[in-house]
Amino acid sequence: MTSTAFITHRDCHLHDMGSFHPESPARLAAISDQMIAQGIDPYFAYHEAPLATFEQLLRVHTAAHLERLKRSAPELGIVHLDPDTAMCPHTWQAALRSAGAGVRAVDLVMAGEVQNAFCAVRPPGHHAERASAMGFCFFNNVAVAAAHALAAHGLSRVAVVDFDVHHGNGTEDCFKEDGRVLMASIFQHPFYPYSGTENPAPNMLNVPLPAGTDGEEFRMVVSDVWLPRLREFRPEMLFISAGFDAHYEDDMGNLKLLEKDYAWVTEQLKRLAAETAGGRIVSILEGGYSLSALARSVTAHLRVLADL
Repeated sequence: MTSTAFITHRDCHLHDMGSFHPESPARLAAISDQMIAQGIDPYFAYHEAPLATFEQLLRVHTAAHLERLKRSAPELGIVHLDPDTAMCPHTWQAALRSAGAGVRAVDLVMAGEVQNAFCAVRPPGHHAERASAMGFCFFNNVAVAAAHALAAHGLSRVAVVDFDVHHGNGTEDCFKEDGRVLMASIFQHPFYPYSGTENPAPNMLNVPLPAGTDGEEFRMVVSDVWLPRLREFRPEMLFISAGFDAHYEDDMGNLKLLEKDYAWVTEQLKRLAAETAGGRIVSILEGGYSLSALARSVTAHLRVLADL
């Protein structure tokens, strides 16, 4: 059995917010190219992302949000929802695939077909709040997946771990005060979206980091803050908002992580999942905009997930 599923869809390549936008289709191509260059691409079980259903989306989003997004999708050109976030004619379908990928990942892992899964999707999701799109995100992919694990598979405790350079304000908005979900995150602060530090809910383990934080300090946070709380919580499934824009080479932020730090944190999370969750992990791509650093970091993450 292939231990790791790789879930994506060609629709995710078609979402385009303009030729100079950092969240570009080239991100997914860079990941695929690096997997081929490193010779690891044959070791994954490949699956196409389905379209998320409204029932699945409505577990974390309002009906008004879904209707507004659907109405906003243009037939031609690009329509901006905010200065950072825009829709082209393919965005609606790509966003449905990105959310559907997490649902498919949960189903595969819960069925025992794979031990874990990585969703190579775009648009990303962790800034999408219950009722609004923002920060390149339309639907909250990781929240949709986690809610699916709770609702459709009867799990009682899941954890979301977010190591993107930006705070996952949308995921926090979806799950604040929901005792079935523990969210552990790091993010550069003060920095976009300027949230996560003011009175977070008890189930939010937010660790703001100053600009310049390196891998050694990041590892201390994971070891001393995240892991004890996660072990105490004993999640039955672990979700990763896998953003790689905290990499030293990524000029979207000012943290200084390297590939070896992403491999290390994946090892720690894999060990935790083995202890409490039967090894069940679903990882979903968030940020990462320096194409070379993104591709190298994702493959480092994938190598650990797949025991390569």
